[in-house]
Amino acid sequence: MLEMENIDIQIQDTPLSINSCYDFVATDDCGGIDLFVGTVRNSTRGKEVMSLSFEAYIPMAESEMNKIAKEIIKKWQARRVSIHHRIGDLGIGEIAVIIAVSAPHREATFAACKYAIDTLKETVPIWKKEIFHDGEVWVAAHP
Repeated sequence: MLEMENIDIQIQDTPLSINSCYDFVATDDCGGIDLFVGTVRNSTRGKEVMSLSFEAYIPMAESEMNKIAKEIIKKWQARRVSIHHRIGDLGIGEIAVIIAVSAPHREATFAACKYAIDTLKETVPIWKKEIFHDGEVWVAAHP
């Protein structure tokens, strides 16, 4: 886990908490808080998904997630950023990733959350395996 005064990065093999992320980013000087929550869906490309499994190279993943958070603070003047990602086996409906951003104005939080999930999917070494009735496949990283 990486945590600074205004950045909270966690990769964990236990359920993620929306409230924990929200509580971290909430401050009296922010009028906007945006939360992105990625969950395990029950199908992909027309095929029924039974579960997902995530693996990560944790030191590098935390470092890359921290870079994303720092860029959000710099580019959108965000006050606080929380990025939590789950690893291990997850069932349908379970939370795989939470991104929370607070800033004085809502427009910044919307843009920052979109940037965070898009960049996370491109740069953070977390890999996703989809498990089906008839097999499994490693796919492009992230939920």
